[in-house]
Amino acid sequence: MTLWNGVLPFYPQPRHAAGLSVPLLIVILVFLVLAASFLLILPGIRGHSRWFWLVRVLLSLFIGAEIVAAHFSAEWSVGSVSTKTSYKAFSVERVRAHVGLHVGLEGVNITLTGNPVQQLNETIDYNEQFIWRFGQNYAGAYAEALERGLPNPVLYLAEKFTPSSPCGVYRQYRLAGHYASATLWVAFCFWLLSNMLLSMPVPHYGGLTLLITGAFALFSVFAFASISSVPLCQLRVGSSELTTHYGAAFWITLATGVLCLLLGAAVLSLHYARPSALRLFLEGSVNDLESPTKGSSPLILSNPLHKQFKTSDLTISTNL
Repeated sequence: MTLWNGVLPFYPQPRHAAGLSVPLLIVILVFLVLAASFLLILPGIRGHSRWFWLVRVLLSLFIGAEIVAAHFSAEWSVGSVSTKTSYKAFSVERVRAHVGLHVGLEGVNITLTGNPVQQLNETIDYNEQFIWRFGQNYAGAYAEALERGLPNPVLYLAEKFTPSSPCGVYRQYRLAGHYASATLWVAFCFWLLSNMLLSMPVPHYGGLTLLITGAFALFSVFAFASISSVPLCQLRVGSSELTTHYGAAFWITLATGVLCLLLGAAVLSLHYARPSALRLFLEGSVNDLESPTKGSSPLILSNPLHKQFKTSDLTISTNL
């Protein structure tokens, strides 16, 4: 980026795309490696049971990956607008740009991309993150952004979420994100427990833990949805208004919670109504061989050497 009135914005660390933070990428890679490892050993599973294991393992990995990834996603509430707006304070220069607002559980991510990117002899491509999780100073990060001389649209949107803003949304968003994050981690713990219980001869407890997993996933959605009770200030960027709506992370978490409830209810129903069908899905095969009981056909053992000595057939029979 070139000089602007003797000021050179300085970025001490590389910027990342909105919604794709480093922890989120790590979570996705870890679960992809687990899924790929399972697919490599899948051909070693004999018969039709491999398809039962495929559905069961991939479905479980999807639920676990979504619960963890949603915690680090910035797509809980999103909004964007393309407009012509001022670029710097105390300047009449205006640029055409695309402005994006991405609200997550731990803070907001604001993007500003020029259309085209090269305008006013500068590369207009900003991606700024402001964290409000406990232990972080949102107001301090905003003050630092002022000192760095970030563009007007970025500072304008960041200022709306400061603790001293007349909008008054900082506390609500911060608490909503905190409780949503806490309940997601609880849901993840119960997801781990459900996998262990479904691998043991106690499937009904596994079904109960799946129900609890879905309940806590829905609690996180409801906690974040509490922000709707606070009227958001009107956000005007240039000549256009920026409106927000629930993003992909919100809806996928809601769908995952409902899916866990349905799976838990199905496991409990099959446990009491069709235990053999539940065993077929969990174990991948049904052992149709029953232990022989007394009075069954005798076990016959023949002597293979009887032909050498030209003797009559020697058989030994016993009833098990």
